[in-house]
Amino acid sequence: MQVLKVTVLASTALVLAACGGAPEHSAVREAAAAQPVGTPYAMRDTMVVATQEATAIAEPFAQATVSTKLMGTVVAVLVKEGDRVATGQPLVRIDARDLDAKRQQVQAGIASAEAMHREAELMAARMRALYADSAAPKAQLDAAEAGLARATAGVLAARAGEAEINAISGYAVVRAPFAGTVTQRFVDPGAFAAPGAPLVTVQDNSALRIAATVAPEVAVGVKRGASVTVTVEGVEAAATVEGVVPAPGGSLYTINAIVKNRDGRLLAGGASRLRVGTGTRQMLLVPSSALRREGDLTGVTVASGGVTTTRWIRTGALVGDRIEVLAGLAAGDTVYVPNAPVKE
Repeated sequence: MQVLKVTVLASTALVLAACGGAPEHSAVREAAAAQPVGTPYAMRDTMVVATQEATAIAEPFAQATVSTKLMGTVVAVLVKEGDRVATGQPLVRIDARDLDAKRQQVQAGIASAEAMHREAELMAARMRALYADSAAPKAQLDAAEAGLARATAGVLAARAGEAEINAISGYAVVRAPFAGTVTQRFVDPGAFAAPGAPLVTVQDNSALRIAATVAPEVAVGVKRGASVTVTVEGVEAAATVEGVVPAPGGSLYTINAIVKNRDGRLLAGGASRLRVGTGTRQMLLVPSSALRREGDLTGVTVASGGVTTTRWIRTGALVGDRIEVLAGLAAGDTVYVPNAPVKE
């Protein structure tokens, strides 16, 4: 009885195989594999603005390393690196006590010159009166007038000396030349400051200057005041062309562009790229989301004859959310863009 049951089951399996049950299942799999998953995108030529990029360094709009004309000991350094400073804010104080003694000497000289001037004025007035009454010769009047002129010049010289002392005393307090950020301090209290020696560096990062070197055929289409696009450490921003000048060495030009940076989001000294329009041209563009990458290969899913296949392509410049196709596709081809996964 058991032998008969096994034989019946085996026969049933053979009958099902003869009816084509297994091939039907395989055909269903092939049909599912041939069904494209995604949104069709028809390839076509697109007119776009052609651009060229040039590398540069984002320099601060203004930078100054301040020093002094005095020779003396640093009494105090009033800022630290990273501090924000306003225009005219004190940065460093230098010992200038020797100038106080010189100022007293100058003030004494002014007092003496003014006294001599008063005396000369009285003498000149007396000689004028006597000469008018014919009681004094012309020579004495001329001498009195000359003495008054010398006394007047003496007062002016003494007062000029006072102005010089005041100007020199101003260098005892080194101030910020403009509003900005302290990026470096070279001295500490107790150090000796010499004329011209660097004390503090201040940068104005409220704007950045991008200086990029380009070929003449690129520079010829760039005018002062034109708007260009720059990228500083991956952050894109709009900039205004300040000017176009010949670069040192010849055969190249430098484009200087200014980008506003009041919020400080762009880093001074960061690597940057300046993008300049060079006209328009036709491009074959494909959505970036349609690309498949396998190692060094880039491919897209293409429908041809009702069957989807992977076609390997060569890409070029990125234009917004699309990328240029240099080889592997032609206008009229249909590329499938994968659908975004549904969030649960």
